[in-house]
Amino acid sequence: EEHPDTLESMNTFAIFLMVDQRKHDEAEFLFRRVLDGTKKELGAEHRITLISKHTLALVLRAQHKYDEAEALCRRTLEGRKEV
Repeated sequence: EEHPDTLESMNTFAIFLMVDQRKHDEAEFLFRRVLDGTKKELGAEHRITLISKHTLALVLRAQHKYDEAEALCRRTLEGRKEV
């Protein structure tokens, strides 16, 4: 289990990898860890978890993994409607 502060740091680093370095594979790995951690620590429908889903979808889109990115975006949208 990851501490929320650690998850936040990993997320920030993953954004750096995705945007500035274009290291999408590494960013995806970290975004998935962050998403798994936020689900465990905060719950699947928590606002931070939903943001984590969205950021993972962004890196998937950058990797041309459109079907998976779209599915994540749709689940995020549904989750936000419920919150």
